Amino acid sequence: MEHFSLIATREYLNKIGNKSFILMTLLLPIILAGITFLLSFLSSINNDTSKNISVVDNTGYIFQKLQSSDDITYDLIIDSSLDNAKEISRNKSDYGLLFINNFDSPEEIAESIMFISETSPSFTVLNKIESQLESILTNENFKILGIDINQINSSKIIINLFQESFDGAETTRVDGVVKLGFGFALGMLLYFFIFAYGSMIMMSVMEEKTSRIVEIIISSVKPFNLMTGKIIGVSLAGLTQVLIWCVMFSIFSYFFTTYFGISASSSSGEMILSTDDADAISSFALDMISAFMNLPLTNIFFAFIIYFIGGYFLYASIFAAIGAAVDNQADAQQFMLPITLIVIIGLYVGILTVPEDPNGIVAQIFSYIPFTSPIVMMMRIPNGVPLYEQIISLTILFSSVLFIVWISAKIYRIGILMYGKKITYGEIIKWLRS
Repeated sequence: MEHFSLIATREYLNKIGNKSFILMTLLLPIILAGITFLLSFLSSINNDTSKNISVVDNTGYIFQKLQSSDDITYDLIIDSSLDNAKEISRNKSDYGLLFINNFDSPEEIAESIMFISETSPSFTVLNKIESQLESILTNENFKILGIDINQINSSKIIINLFQESFDGAETTRVDGVVKLGFGFALGMLLYFFIFAYGSMIMMSVMEEKTSRIVEIIISSVKPFNLMTGKIIGVSLAGLTQVLIWCVMFSIFSYFFTTYFGISASSSSGEMILSTDDADAISSFALDMISAFMNLPLTNIFFAFIIYFIGGYFLYASIFAAIGAAVDNQADAQQFMLPITLIVIIGLYVGILTVPEDPNGIVAQIFSYIPFTSPIVMMMRIPNGVPLYEQIISLTILFSSVLFIVWISAKIYRIGILMYGKKITYGEIIKWLRS
């Protein structure tokens, strides 16, 4: 036990004292926040650029009803053929040319409208143009048919459903978006952490094996203690990093809410915004913050830590066994591929099934499979998962961890002293039977 604690302590101190670990811990949240703001800024610049569209309107009434906006400006070309209009639009460096022929009926006009551009137009821009044209030609068709447009508009019923949970807590459409985004982020973080820290274990074992240092170490330490000591040490380093990021996130959230005068009610999660700062944030941003405060944050925090530990131990023990069985990175890839595919399947199952139905049968099944449960369950928890389901999932996960650690220890014990031989799956099965 003394050797085990020494190895775990050595691995832990070695990792947290590494300059790259310190820089990654302190700079990664800042870098991610910077990238997010940069992408938002670039997106806003791109969207703020006004796109000029020349219009040839042979009907005489469509252009005057087209409404320019901040991102689309319509410019009329009078009495021009298609070829001349193309030349004029190209010389003006327009975003595109909208050519509208005149026919007897709006249906025929709609079928003949052309949009001509140098490159493929934006899907969003096309939707905006088509939406306006559909509205204009539909209203014109109503006039021809003798239908009163004003009466139709005044008869429309607008539905904006009031949303509430069974517990009586008010919810909004934004809640679903926040739950989906937050769950996806948690799943991706676990995917990243499991592979990042698991790969550290594998590389550490391979390095000690190829340098023959391990021969000296196991003369006084049992292989099982050596393997588990490494796993514990690196996992503690990983948890330290996660906790530091949580503290940084909490500090950031505190200053953000203090600056904007936002507070959350502990009972209902309702938002209170000071009057002076009410104009500083858009209503959408307030809905996003309110939706975030309505998440089961305590459950998410503890579940993330527990699933991180379980998922990490599960995969780290496998990576340690792989590192002990092979001599180089190329040989490790054949064993890494199936493990990687399993995790990617879990990630895609979470992405494709959780948004549609977080409590659907597929999402539930993969929440219980130990190799995928850390990712899928963390995607589900923001949407609300019964506690008994989480307990069942964690029980299966940690039971599997004990079994996988036992199997990996057998592979590690034999493989750590195997040199110069290309290991196959059949060879590993023989080790497990011994």
